[in-house]
Amino acid sequence: MPAEWEPHAGTWLTWPRPEGISFPDKYDTVPPVYAELIRHLVQVEEVNINVWNQEKEDWVRGLLLKEKTPLERVHFHHFPAYEPWCRDHGPIFLVRENNKQRERAVVDWAYNAWGGKYPPFDLDDAVPQHVARLRQLPLFSPGIVMEGGSIEVNGCGTVLTTTACLLNPNRNPHLNKTEIEKYLCDYLGANQVLWLGEGIVGDDTDGHIDDLTRFINPTTLVTVVEEDPADENYGILQENLQKLQRFKNPEGQPFRVVTLPMPGVIEYDGQRLPASYANFYIANKIVLVPTYRHKNDSVALDVLQKEFTGHRVIGVDSTELIWGLGSFHCITQQEPSNL
Repeated sequence: MPAEWEPHAGTWLTWPRPEGISFPDKYDTVPPVYAELIRHLVQVEEVNINVWNQEKEDWVRGLLLKEKTPLERVHFHHFPAYEPWCRDHGPIFLVRENNKQRERAVVDWAYNAWGGKYPPFDLDDAVPQHVARLRQLPLFSPGIVMEGGSIEVNGCGTVLTTTACLLNPNRNPHLNKTEIEKYLCDYLGANQVLWLGEGIVGDDTDGHIDDLTRFINPTTLVTVVEEDPADENYGILQENLQKLQRFKNPEGQPFRVVTLPMPGVIEYDGQRLPASYANFYIANKIVLVPTYRHKNDSVALDVLQKEFTGHRVIGVDSTELIWGLGSFHCITQQEPSNL
C-alpha cells in the first residue's frame, strides 16, 4: 500500500444522502463543505464520486455548479452506499512494479459499520468490488473486518494502528493481535505493525488512527496532543506520544515525532465531537486540513506547512462536517497513480 503523499490518479468520495444517519437535522450544512473540498481537489487531481443513482448525480452536479466547483475533472459512479465514509468502506489500492510496469490491485476488507453500530451496511461493503471492476484490477478479499481509517502506512513497510480499534471484539473476535498483524503484513505489503492505544473522546469508530497520528514522510509522524491536563484527551494522547517516541523502523531507527495541538472541546447538541487536526488529507501538491473556528487552527496549519515543504497546506472549515463524527480524511480515499 503506497503512502498517501505518493502521486494520486485521483480521490474517491461517497456523497452523503439526506436519508442517511450521519448528519441528523444538519444535512443541509454539509454539501457546501464537500463542494469546497472538491473545488480544491480538482485543481490537482481527478475526483470520483459515488452516488446513489442518476437523480442524485443530477442533484450533486447542480449543487457543485452553484457552488462554483468546476466539473471537468469530476466523475460520477452509481455505486450506492448508505453513508459517506469512503475512507472506511472504499477500496484500498496496492501497487507493484512488474517488468518495469506499474501494476495496481484493490484490497476489499470486510466492512461492518464500526462493529455493527449502524446497519444496514451491505451496499457500503460492496464499493471496493465495484471500483475494482471499473478499473479492471485484481481484487483481494482477506475476509476480515478492517477500515481504512484504522490503519496508517508510510509506504516503506510500517503500519500504524490502535489496539482500541483492531482488538475490539466487535471487529474480528476470532483473531488475536499476532494474527491481525499477519493479515496487515500479507495484504498491505508491510513488514511491521506498530500499535498505539486508545482513540480520542467522541470517536465512534473505537479509536481510528487517523484522528491521532499520521505519517507525513517515511521517517516522520505528526501526532495530536492536548495541552489542558483537565481535558479527557490529555492522558490518552500523552500515553500515545510516549509510545511513539519509543517506536523504531525495521532498521532500528527511531521516528521523528512532531506534535499538533487539539482544537479544544467541540460540542453539538450536548455531544462531544471527535475534532482533530490529524484528520487531514494529502492530495497531489496540497494538504486539506480541517479547521474548527478555534485559536489553534492557525497553529496547526503553521506546523503542517513547515513540514509539508512541497505541498500547499489549506485549512477548510470542518465545523459542520464533524457533526457526522468524521472529517476530511474520513470521507476521502486516494487512488494511486498507475504511471
